[in-house]
Amino acid sequence: MNIIITGLITGSMLALLAIGFSLIFGVARIVNIAHTAFYMVAGYIIYYLSIRLGLNVILSMLIAVVAVTLLGLLAYKFLIDPIREHELAVMIATIALALIFQEVTLQIFTGDYLSVYFLIKGYFIIGGNKVFYQQLLTFGVVLVILLVIWFLLMKTRLGLAIRSTAEDREVANLMGMNESRLAMITLGISVALAGVTGAVIVPLAVLSPYMWTEPLILMMAVVVLGGLGSIKGSFVAAYILGFTEALVTFLIPAGAFLKGPVALSIMILVLLIRPEGLFGIAFEEER
Repeated sequence: MNIIITGLITGSMLALLAIGFSLIFGVARIVNIAHTAFYMVAGYIIYYLSIRLGLNVILSMLIAVVAVTLLGLLAYKFLIDPIREHELAVMIATIALALIFQEVTLQIFTGDYLSVYFLIKGYFIIGGNKVFYQQLLTFGVVLVILLVIWFLLMKTRLGLAIRSTAEDREVANLMGMNESRLAMITLGISVALAGVTGAVIVPLAVLSPYMWTEPLILMMAVVVLGGLGSIKGSFVAAYILGFTEALVTFLIPAGAFLKGPVALSIMILVLLIRPEGLFGIAFEEER
């Protein structure tokens, strides 16, 4: 039961992060290394508003998601957009941005481990294992968010534009789509997903200025396993790695220290056997 619950929650967290990352990569070929740093910032905003200022936790979460989304849009406008055509420069710039977030957080909150209260307390027991109501709430909220993202991408004109641009930017431009504006909107959705991930996971997590690094490794492994730019691939691969991490943690001695190496090993293996991932396709310029 511990493996099932941990696998579902970890997979859900990775799915939200990886889908957001894949969205902006698919539309604008932006490799946003700071993606998980936005997730960390959202967690600290929730902690500050709910614990230090005493605001309602749900209100704090909503404010955090909006604040992180605005921060992401500003980062795109003034940092990423001017150098967007140089992919390596964008990658370096987003690494620098993530490190800035880390150091600012470290200066404000120090390196102490912090936490936020559960939204719903209590638990029930299945097979001798505790299952907390907060864990079920987190999983349920993630499923709702994933359904909303699916509806946005598959049933709306904006979703059609995002999928079309991800398929072929040049054709999308020829069809009259404002690719630059669409990239900014997509990055806003992407960062909002990172903020939402921080909001739904923070009651179950321990806050640290370095908490963005481990999800980054796992998220990159998910994206490579599922296929670069593939939303469906990110979803499936997230749960594959989520359950893999749970199995490693609970079944192998000192397995908690092996989560990162196992994820990276899977990523390298997939790159060697199937570089485009499970559901990805080779980019035109690589054929």
